[in-house]
Amino acid sequence: MRKRTLIPLLIAIVLLCVLGAMLYLRAKAPPEAARLLPESDAIVFLNLKAIRSVTHFDQTPIERTADFQHFIDATGIVPERDLDSVALALHRMSDPAGPNGPVAYSEVFTGRFDGVRLATYLHSIASAEESYTGRTIYTIPIDGRHLRIAQVGYDTLAASNMPTPEQIHSMLDRFRAGALSTPGSSLLASRYHEVPILSEAWGIGHIGLPFSADSSDPDFISAFGLQLPLRTDTDFVASLRYTAATHVLSGGAVHLRIEEFAPDPASAATTVDALTNLLNILRGISAEQALAQQTSPSSTASNAILDSITLTHQDSRAVLNATATLDQLKALTTAHNPAASPFSPTSLDPTSPPPASATPSSPRRSRHATQTARAASN
Repeated sequence: MRKRTLIPLLIAIVLLCVLGAMLYLRAKAPPEAARLLPESDAIVFLNLKAIRSVTHFDQTPIERTADFQHFIDATGIVPERDLDSVALALHRMSDPAGPNGPVAYSEVFTGRFDGVRLATYLHSIASAEESYTGRTIYTIPIDGRHLRIAQVGYDTLAASNMPTPEQIHSMLDRFRAGALSTPGSSLLASRYHEVPILSEAWGIGHIGLPFSADSSDPDFISAFGLQLPLRTDTDFVASLRYTAATHVLSGGAVHLRIEEFAPDPASAATTVDALTNLLNILRGISAEQALAQQTSPSSTASNAILDSITLTHQDSRAVLNATATLDQLKALTTAHNPAASPFSPTSLDPTSPPPASATPSSPRRSRHATQTARAASN
């Protein structure tokens, strides 16, 4: 009798262990959207579904241009409501003065799409179409470059503005092979294990590339008008994680972690020293501004965030950590949004995207192509 009871119990324990191991491995594996991306210099991923559940940014009214509203009416896609995740691949361009600028992008979007309506709309604005692996690739001209878009699955879109179709072909090939059966790009395979588990947003590789355009030296990263002592080819792992339990009264907290992989320990120490000096200058400026004017929620929030920043180096790694509560982020967002009102609860959402700007163009095809690209690309 005991054997009859023991055997089913052991089987149940083994099954639970197997299920737990599968769930753990799935949690540690890269998101499927990121696995579809082609080879690139950097990867950025946003779990919009998780961010939406925390911030409710989809409930914030957004002013839209007529062309962007036409895109929504024609496709039924409301980005802030229907997109669940976005994976971006950053490609360094050999000619920063070319149509793509210093960086080109390949993207994978997952969410809820009406395939028939979307195909009809893309067909109406495309300058060319290509059939590849049973999928239609639509080419849309915009600002001297070409955006290629394809619906690779019922809930997945792929796009790329690289000069050649190689990247979008690669994404379609990966999808056909099965996103779960492919390890993804070499960058994803080599660096994703460094990303903290359950991060809602993360980036790996040369994620500083887009921040070189405003720098006096294109080889260095610039932020807020300041050139940082970091080269654009610096290898980073950055992540954002939301934690509700430790900051319940303030609506939760967002933890930022940026890790630089330096060539050697001395380089990592130099980076930390340089950034520490810069951080001290910013803290001093912030303190002087607080004394010179009446304290505001935004200044209090910025001071608290600056105070939360820590810089350390571990062997050849330089690590920055920072924490901000959602209330602090809302205070900063309200202060930098001229249209926001402190009496409007919907104006406090830190993640709502800015209204798309119209691109002057006389042909109807070009106007709609521009707006589509801004809705589906960067």
